[in-house]
Amino acid sequence: MKLDTKLVTLGRAPVRAQGPVNVPVHRASTILSDHLDGYLHRFDGDNRYANVTYGATGTQNARALAEAVAAIEGGHRTVVTGSGLSAVTMAVSAVVGAGDHVLVPDSVYGPTRRFCAVVLDRFGVETSFYDPAAGADIAALMRENTRLVYTEAPGSLTFEMQDVPTIAQAARERGALVAMDNTWATPICFRPLEHGVDISIQAGTKYLAGHSDLVIGMVTTATDALFRTIADQAHAFGDTASPDDCFLALRGLRSLSVRLERQSASALKVARWLESRPVVKRVLYPALASDPGHALWKRDFAGASSLFGLALHATDEAAIARMVDGLELFRIGSSWGGYESLVAYNRMPIPRDVVPWTETPGLLRIHIGLEDPDDLIADLEAGLARLDA
Repeated sequence: MKLDTKLVTLGRAPVRAQGPVNVPVHRASTILSDHLDGYLHRFDGDNRYANVTYGATGTQNARALAEAVAAIEGGHRTVVTGSGLSAVTMAVSAVVGAGDHVLVPDSVYGPTRRFCAVVLDRFGVETSFYDPAAGADIAALMRENTRLVYTEAPGSLTFEMQDVPTIAQAARERGALVAMDNTWATPICFRPLEHGVDISIQAGTKYLAGHSDLVIGMVTTATDALFRTIADQAHAFGDTASPDDCFLALRGLRSLSVRLERQSASALKVARWLESRPVVKRVLYPALASDPGHALWKRDFAGASSLFGLALHATDEAAIARMVDGLELFRIGSSWGGYESLVAYNRMPIPRDVVPWTETPGLLRIHIGLEDPDDLIADLEAGLARLDA
């Protein structure tokens, strides 16, 4: 079965042949048992993972969403969590403990950095940040107690690529697990588990849901043992996603490939146009031939999403504000992956431990939605004219 067909058909097993097209929303805390013996053994063995046993561990909507995501990821099973960040924290904390060492790229998503450096540290887990371009050199950074190597490609804000297969091989040879935040690419453009990664993490809030109206996370594992470990961690911490959000995420998943195809094509057109503008210093987008990470992206990825960075020659924040504030189609906002175009501004330097980001004092982050790309270019052209003036 090809991917587009999977997106439309998977996760519908609970629907009866004469029932609704979509899995109805099952709002529930209490799940009733038919008899006392079934109630007493509802958490025994595989029951706790396979059956709907209690609302806080997921209803039919979470099960349906997890089934579909696991299939498009090419993974064993998926744990659905309450947010993208909780997908990170549940996955990481489930596989490390006091005395362990974790390697995290210097370009990682900010909240992930804070969790590893602050929360894990409090529980006796040491985090070392590494150059995202390390590749095979990651082996020299690993210790006997390195339990997990974390990856994110491209990196948050600065869009640096990583050689994920090489890093995964080095980690595997030394007995460490590999996790990857794959929110940017989604399983449409990159399937981490096929490149040696053990745990694939994504914020379903972004492209999978696709409509900027919910917060949800997914963790997909390569093995059953890892699935159970992470599911137990999420249950122990009371981390769950509401049935309504699972319903909306699964509905958004149905149109993921067509939305991403359109948004990616528009993003590439806009990014190439921006490259030609004199006021633009650099467009940070691995899909561009000029990007330092383009070769890795072209080798490993099947496509690109529609999020990229924009470095300007201008350093006057007031001038940049005039440019951004006057935009008509690009709204100012942080979360991305929806159908609308967004712009955000990030002051530099951002926290880095190994490879400081000194290229520009400020960086715009651009998300391209489903608007006509020519209209978006016209809006940006007027904005750049305000900046130039």
